[in-house]
Amino acid sequence: MSRSHNVRKSLLTLGVALPLMAGAALAQTPPAPTPPVPATSPAAVPAVDPAKVVARVNGTDITEGDLAIAAEDPALQMPNVPDEQKRELLTGYLIDLKLGAKAAETAKVGSGAEFARKIAYNRDKTLLDAYLDQEAKKAVTPEAARKLYEETVKSVPAEQEVRARHILVENEDDAKKIAVRVKGGEDFAKVAGEVSKDPGSKTDGGDLGFFTKDRMVEPFAEAAFKLEPGQISDPVKSQFGWHVIKVEEKRNKPAPTFEETKDQVETYLARKAQQDLIMGLRKNAKVERLDDKGNLVEQKQQ
Repeated sequence: MSRSHNVRKSLLTLGVALPLMAGAALAQTPPAPTPPVPATSPAAVPAVDPAKVVARVNGTDITEGDLAIAAEDPALQMPNVPDEQKRELLTGYLIDLKLGAKAAETAKVGSGAEFARKIAYNRDKTLLDAYLDQEAKKAVTPEAARKLYEETVKSVPAEQEVRARHILVENEDDAKKIAVRVKGGEDFAKVAGEVSKDPGSKTDGGDLGFFTKDRMVEPFAEAAFKLEPGQISDPVKSQFGWHVIKVEEKRNKPAPTFEETKDQVETYLARKAQQDLIMGLRKNAKVERLDDKGNLVEQKQQ
Protein backbone atom coordinates (compact mmCIF):
# COMPACT_ATOMS: atom_id res chain seq x y z
CA MET A 1 0.00 0.00 0.00
CA SER A 2 1.45 3.39 -1.00
CA ARG A 3 2.46 6.07 1.48
CA SER A 4 -0.01 8.47 -0.12
CA HIS A 5 -2.79 5.98 0.52
CA ASN A 6 -1.56 5.37 4.07
CA VAL A 7 -1.60 9.10 4.86
CA ARG A 8 -5.13 9.46 3.55
CA LYS A 9 -6.24 6.36 5.44
CA SER A 10 -4.66 7.60 8.67
CA LEU A 11 -6.49 10.90 8.42
CA LEU A 12 -9.83 9.12 8.55
CA THR A 13 -8.97 6.34 10.99
CA LEU A 14 -10.37 7.95 14.11
CA GLY A 15 -13.67 8.70 12.44
CA VAL A 16 -14.06 4.96 11.85
CA ALA A 17 -12.52 3.71 15.09
CA LEU A 18 -14.50 5.84 17.52
CA PRO A 19 -17.75 4.25 18.72
CA LEU A 20 -20.55 5.35 16.47
CA MET A 21 -23.79 6.66 17.88
CA ALA A 22 -26.69 4.28 18.19
CA GLY A 23 -29.80 5.46 16.41
CA ALA A 24 -30.11 7.92 13.59
CA ALA A 25 -28.69 11.13 15.03
CA LEU A 26 -25.15 11.01 13.69
CA ALA A 27 -26.17 9.04 10.62
CA GLN A 28 -28.39 11.96 9.66
CA THR A 29 -25.61 14.49 10.10
CA PRO A 30 -24.97 16.47 6.92
CA PRO A 31 -21.53 16.28 5.29
CA ALA A 32 -18.72 18.23 6.90
CA PRO A 33 -19.04 21.90 5.95
CA THR A 34 -16.75 23.61 3.52
CA PRO A 35 -14.87 26.45 5.22
CA PRO A 36 -16.32 29.83 4.21
CA VAL A 37 -14.64 31.90 1.53
CA PRO A 38 -12.61 34.70 3.17
CA ALA A 39 -14.31 38.09 3.00
CA THR A 40 -11.25 39.52 1.24
CA SER A 41 -11.52 37.06 -1.66
CA PRO A 42 -12.42 38.78 -4.95
CA ALA A 43 -14.55 35.73 -5.81
CA ALA A 44 -16.73 36.09 -2.68
CA VAL A 45 -20.45 36.14 -3.48
CA PRO A 46 -22.29 39.25 -2.26
CA ALA A 47 -24.39 38.59 0.83
CA VAL A 48 -28.10 38.10 0.22
CA ASP A 49 -30.61 39.56 2.66
CA PRO A 50 -32.52 36.54 4.03
CA ALA A 51 -35.52 38.78 4.79
CA LYS A 52 -35.89 39.90 1.16
CA VAL A 53 -39.30 38.83 -0.15
CA VAL A 54 -39.29 36.88 -3.42
CA ALA A 55 -42.97 35.86 -3.55
CA ARG A 56 -46.25 36.07 -1.61
CA VAL A 57 -48.97 33.48 -1.22
CA ASN A 58 -52.31 34.89 -0.02
CA GLY A 59 -50.36 37.58 1.82
CA THR A 60 -47.73 35.23 3.33
CA ASP A 61 -44.16 36.13 2.41
CA ILE A 62 -41.63 33.75 0.90
CA THR A 63 -38.12 35.10 1.46
CA GLU A 64 -34.55 34.55 0.32
CA GLY A 65 -33.99 32.81 3.65
CA ASP A 66 -36.81 30.38 2.86
CA LEU A 67 -35.22 29.65 -0.51
CA ALA A 68 -31.85 29.00 1.13
CA ILE A 69 -33.38 26.51 3.55
CA ALA A 70 -35.23 24.71 0.75
CA ALA A 71 -32.01 24.53 -1.28
CA GLU A 72 -30.36 22.58 1.57
CA ASP A 73 -33.12 19.96 1.66
CA PRO A 74 -31.62 16.63 0.49
CA ALA A 75 -34.90 15.80 -1.24
CA LEU A 76 -34.69 18.95 -3.35
CA GLN A 77 -31.16 18.60 -4.70
CA MET A 78 -30.88 19.33 -8.44
CA PRO A 79 -27.18 19.03 -9.26
CA ASN A 80 -27.54 19.30 -13.05
CA VAL A 81 -30.08 22.12 -13.12
CA PRO A 82 -28.87 25.69 -13.90
CA ASP A 83 -29.04 28.08 -10.95
CA GLU A 84 -31.77 30.30 -12.39
CA GLN A 85 -33.99 27.34 -13.25
CA LYS A 86 -33.32 25.81 -9.83
CA ARG A 87 -34.37 29.06 -8.17
CA GLU A 88 -37.62 29.08 -10.14
CA LEU A 89 -38.34 25.46 -9.23
CA LEU A 90 -37.64 26.06 -5.53
CA THR A 91 -39.84 29.16 -5.51
CA GLY A 92 -42.65 27.17 -7.11
CA TYR A 93 -42.18 24.41 -4.56
CA LEU A 94 -42.39 26.87 -1.65
CA ILE A 95 -45.55 28.40 -3.11
CA ASP A 96 -47.13 24.95 -3.29
CA LEU A 97 -45.83 24.18 0.20
CA LYS A 98 -47.48 27.26 1.69
CA LEU A 99 -50.75 26.54 -0.10
CA GLY A 100 -50.72 22.87 0.88
CA ALA A 101 -49.79 23.53 4.50
CA LYS A 102 -52.59 26.08 4.90
CA ALA A 103 -55.07 23.68 3.36
CA ALA A 104 -53.86 20.92 5.68
CA GLU A 105 -54.37 23.17 8.72
CA THR A 106 -57.91 23.92 7.58
CA ALA A 107 -58.51 20.18 7.22
CA LYS A 108 -57.25 19.66 10.81
CA VAL A 109 -54.40 17.44 9.57
CA GLY A 110 -52.08 19.00 12.14
CA SER A 111 -54.05 17.87 15.17
CA GLY A 112 -53.43 14.75 17.20
CA ALA A 113 -50.60 13.16 19.18
CA GLU A 114 -48.97 11.43 16.21
CA PHE A 115 -48.52 14.70 14.34
CA ALA A 116 -47.18 16.38 17.46
CA ARG A 117 -44.59 13.61 17.81
CA LYS A 118 -43.46 14.17 14.22
CA ILE A 119 -43.12 17.90 14.85
CA ALA A 120 -41.11 17.23 18.01
CA TYR A 121 -38.87 14.74 16.22
CA ASN A 122 -38.14 17.09 13.34
CA ARG A 123 -37.49 19.98 15.72
CA ASP A 124 -35.01 17.88 17.70
CA LYS A 125 -33.31 16.68 14.53
CA THR A 126 -33.02 20.20 13.12
CA LEU A 127 -31.58 21.47 16.40
CA LEU A 128 -29.03 18.65 16.57
CA ASP A 129 -28.00 19.06 12.93
CA ALA A 130 -27.47 22.78 13.45
CA TYR A 131 -25.49 22.16 16.65
CA LEU A 132 -23.26 19.56 14.99
CA ASP A 133 -22.73 21.86 12.02
CA GLN A 134 -21.75 24.67 14.39
CA GLU A 135 -19.19 22.49 16.19
CA ALA A 136 -17.76 21.27 12.89
CA LYS A 137 -17.22 24.84 11.70
CA LYS A 138 -15.40 25.68 14.94
CA ALA A 139 -13.10 22.67 14.51
CA VAL A 140 -12.22 23.16 10.85
CA THR A 141 -9.67 25.96 11.02
CA PRO A 142 -6.61 26.46 8.80
CA GLU A 143 -4.34 26.03 11.84
CA ALA A 144 -5.99 22.78 12.97
CA ALA A 145 -5.98 21.38 9.43
CA ARG A 146 -2.30 22.13 8.91
CA LYS A 147 -1.35 20.69 12.30
CA LEU A 148 -3.24 17.45 11.69
CA TYR A 149 -1.70 17.08 8.23
CA GLU A 150 1.84 17.53 9.55
CA GLU A 151 1.30 15.12 12.46
CA THR A 152 -0.17 12.49 10.14
CA VAL A 153 2.62 12.74 7.59
CA LYS A 154 5.23 12.34 10.35
CA SER A 155 3.48 9.24 11.72
CA VAL A 156 3.33 7.36 8.40
CA PRO A 157 6.58 5.52 7.57
CA ALA A 158 8.24 6.29 4.26
CA GLU A 159 7.76 3.69 1.54
CA GLN A 160 10.28 2.87 -1.14
CA GLU A 161 9.40 3.01 -4.80
CA VAL A 162 11.37 2.38 -7.96
CA ARG A 163 11.27 3.63 -11.52
CA ALA A 164 11.90 0.77 -13.91
CA ARG A 165 11.72 -0.25 -17.54
CA HIS A 166 10.83 -3.71 -18.77
CA ILE A 167 10.69 -5.76 -21.92
CA LEU A 168 7.90 -8.33 -22.09
CA VAL A 169 8.04 -11.39 -24.37
CA GLU A 170 6.15 -14.67 -24.59
CA ASN A 171 8.82 -17.29 -23.85
CA GLU A 172 11.97 -17.79 -21.82
CA ASP A 173 14.30 -18.31 -24.78
CA ASP A 174 13.42 -14.92 -26.25
CA ALA A 175 13.82 -13.31 -22.82
CA LYS A 176 17.31 -14.84 -22.42
CA LYS A 177 18.39 -13.52 -25.82
CA ILE A 178 17.10 -10.05 -24.96
CA ALA A 179 18.87 -10.12 -21.58
CA VAL A 180 22.15 -10.88 -23.34
CA ARG A 181 21.64 -7.98 -25.74
CA VAL A 182 20.83 -5.32 -23.15
CA LYS A 183 23.43 -6.55 -20.63
CA GLY A 184 25.91 -6.45 -23.47
CA GLY A 185 25.39 -2.74 -23.95
CA GLU A 186 22.47 -2.30 -26.34
CA ASP A 187 20.14 0.57 -25.45
CA PHE A 188 17.38 -0.88 -23.27
CA ALA A 189 14.72 1.63 -24.35
CA LYS A 190 15.49 1.02 -28.04
CA VAL A 191 15.25 -2.78 -27.66
CA ALA A 192 12.00 -2.43 -25.70
CA GLY A 193 10.51 -0.34 -28.51
CA GLU A 194 11.47 -3.02 -31.01
CA VAL A 195 10.43 -6.27 -29.32
CA SER A 196 8.35 -5.72 -26.14
CA LYS A 197 4.83 -7.14 -26.17
CA ASP A 198 3.58 -4.64 -23.58
CA PRO A 199 1.56 -2.03 -25.55
CA GLY A 200 1.27 0.23 -22.53
CA SER A 201 5.00 0.86 -22.13
CA LYS A 202 6.53 -0.17 -25.46
CA THR A 203 6.27 3.28 -27.02
CA ASP A 204 8.00 4.77 -23.95
CA GLY A 205 10.97 2.45 -24.16
CA GLY A 206 9.45 0.08 -21.59
CA ASP A 207 9.26 2.86 -18.96
CA LEU A 208 6.77 2.02 -16.18
CA GLY A 209 7.38 5.17 -14.15
CA PHE A 210 7.63 5.06 -10.37
CA PHE A 211 5.73 2.33 -8.52
CA THR A 212 5.57 0.80 -5.06
CA LYS A 213 6.02 -2.91 -4.47
CA ASP A 214 2.31 -3.60 -4.05
CA ARG A 215 1.50 -2.14 -7.46
CA MET A 216 3.10 -4.97 -9.43
CA VAL A 217 2.59 -8.73 -9.53
CA GLU A 218 4.77 -10.50 -6.96
CA PRO A 219 7.52 -12.09 -9.16
CA PHE A 220 8.04 -8.84 -11.04
CA ALA A 221 8.01 -6.69 -7.87
CA GLU A 222 10.43 -8.98 -6.02
CA ALA A 223 12.93 -8.87 -8.85
CA ALA A 224 12.64 -5.12 -9.44
CA PHE A 225 13.13 -4.13 -5.81
CA LYS A 226 16.24 -6.31 -5.47
CA LEU A 227 17.98 -4.44 -8.28
CA GLU A 228 20.01 -1.27 -7.83
CA PRO A 229 19.74 1.66 -10.26
CA GLY A 230 21.35 0.74 -13.56
CA GLN A 231 21.13 -3.03 -13.00
CA ILE A 232 19.30 -5.38 -15.37
CA SER A 233 17.55 -8.57 -14.24
CA ASP A 234 17.72 -12.08 -15.59
CA PRO A 235 14.45 -13.20 -17.20
CA VAL A 236 11.52 -13.11 -14.74
CA LYS A 237 8.32 -15.08 -15.30
CA SER A 238 4.90 -13.70 -14.37
CA GLN A 239 1.32 -14.43 -15.39
CA PHE A 240 1.81 -12.07 -18.34
CA GLY A 241 4.91 -13.69 -19.80
CA TRP A 242 8.66 -13.21 -19.41
CA HIS A 243 10.19 -9.90 -18.36
CA VAL A 244 13.65 -8.38 -18.50
CA ILE A 245 13.75 -5.48 -16.04
CA LYS A 246 16.03 -2.46 -15.69
CA VAL A 247 15.80 -0.24 -12.60
CA GLU A 248 16.42 3.44 -13.36
CA GLU A 249 15.89 5.06 -9.94
CA LYS A 250 14.98 4.31 -6.32
CA ARG A 251 13.55 6.75 -3.82
CA ASN A 252 11.23 7.12 -0.83
CA LYS A 253 7.73 7.85 -2.07
CA PRO A 254 6.86 11.51 -1.48
CA ALA A 255 4.00 12.18 0.92
CA PRO A 256 0.90 13.77 -0.60
CA THR A 257 0.84 17.54 -0.28
CA PHE A 258 -1.42 19.41 2.10
CA GLU A 259 -3.54 20.61 -0.81
CA GLU A 260 -4.02 17.03 -2.03
CA THR A 261 -5.36 15.89 1.36
CA LYS A 262 -7.03 19.13 2.49
CA ASP A 263 -10.59 17.87 1.93
CA GLN A 264 -9.91 14.67 3.90
CA VAL A 265 -8.21 16.58 6.71
CA GLU A 266 -11.20 18.90 7.05
CA THR A 267 -13.68 16.01 6.90
CA TYR A 268 -11.76 14.24 9.67
CA LEU A 269 -11.70 17.34 11.89
CA ALA A 270 -15.43 17.92 11.40
CA ARG A 271 -16.42 14.30 12.11
CA LYS A 272 -14.16 14.07 15.15
CA ALA A 273 -15.62 17.27 16.60
CA GLN A 274 -19.16 15.99 16.06
CA GLN A 275 -18.44 12.56 17.56
CA ASP A 276 -16.63 14.08 20.53
CA LEU A 277 -19.66 16.28 21.17
CA ILE A 278 -22.13 13.39 21.10
CA MET A 279 -19.96 11.07 23.19
CA GLY A 280 -19.49 13.87 25.73
CA LEU A 281 -23.24 14.41 25.97
CA ARG A 282 -23.81 10.69 26.48
CA LYS A 283 -21.12 10.46 29.13
CA ASN A 284 -22.79 13.14 31.25
CA ALA A 285 -26.37 11.94 30.75
CA LYS A 286 -28.54 9.45 32.60
CA VAL A 287 -29.87 7.15 29.89
CA GLU A 288 -32.39 4.41 30.68
CA ARG A 289 -33.78 1.84 28.29
CA LEU A 290 -36.88 -0.21 28.95
CA ASP A 291 -37.97 -3.62 27.70
CA ASP A 292 -41.46 -4.38 26.38
CA LYS A 293 -42.68 -4.88 29.95
CA GLY A 294 -41.43 -1.53 31.14
CA ASN A 295 -38.47 -2.93 33.10
CA LEU A 296 -35.06 -1.32 32.98
CA VAL A 297 -32.66 -3.02 30.60
CA GLU A 298 -29.06 -3.52 31.75
CA GLN A 299 -27.06 -0.72 30.24
CA LYS A 300 -23.95 -1.39 28.22
CA GLN A 301 -21.03 1.00 28.16
CA GLN A 302 -21.60 3.39 25.30
